[in-house]
Amino acid sequence: MNDKKPTSILYLDGVSVSFDGFKALNSLSFVVEPGELRAIIGPNGAGKTTMMDIITGKTRPDEGEVFFNGDVDLTKRDEAEIAQLGIGRKFQKPTVFESHTVWDNLELALNRDRGVFGTLFYRLSAEDKARIEEILETVRLTARAQDLAANLSHGQKQWLEIGMLLAQEPKLLLVDEPVAGMTDAETAETAILLKEIARTRSVVVVEHDMGFIRDLGVKVTCLAEGSVLAEGSIDFVSADPKVIENYLGR
Repeated sequence: MNDKKPTSILYLDGVSVSFDGFKALNSLSFVVEPGELRAIIGPNGAGKTTMMDIITGKTRPDEGEVFFNGDVDLTKRDEAEIAQLGIGRKFQKPTVFESHTVWDNLELALNRDRGVFGTLFYRLSAEDKARIEEILETVRLTARAQDLAANLSHGQKQWLEIGMLLAQEPKLLLVDEPVAGMTDAETAETAILLKEIARTRSVVVVEHDMGFIRDLGVKVTCLAEGSVLAEGSIDFVSADPKVIENYLGR
């Protein structure tokens, strides 16, 4: 896999980590290219969350290589540094500022000087306003800009949180079960939304909803017991006997 490292946005090779004797990741290796939208599936306990913890610096691997944007060694960076490098993570449960408006949530998330004086004396520039308006349009919330985040539907809160991550201008977006609890219409719209986002950055989506994965129409990596079980199109992966046995047949 070494020939892939210089050009990839995300490169994992031989990554293993154990917790109290349980091997959460077992020599996990895969590559995500710049501008790629990738879907990750697998049963509970397959290592999907641990994989994202390793990428974002929350957990250190026992062995293996994790590189970002070519040659940046993520195993030597902490969570704050990794976020600054341009890796954004969206957890399954949306965490938005419910007592603030949708607009204010996005303004608070903007990627800018976070020093005390930078925050105290900051005034929203025309460029920032244009960026917020662009994100509102992307996440389908232009009409709700002045509404409190608390008044959004569950699906719209998920979109707002994705918008807050976009405001930080990440190069790579990790999205954990974005359509859990969404209506069918919101789920279909989220597939379109993520495909639009992937035109300008790399996106890795962890999801259980196979219909949604099919709507994404992208390369799928199936994990099981901490390593890659199968990889390819949804049709290819779904037809793999090992995948059927370990995941789809359950």
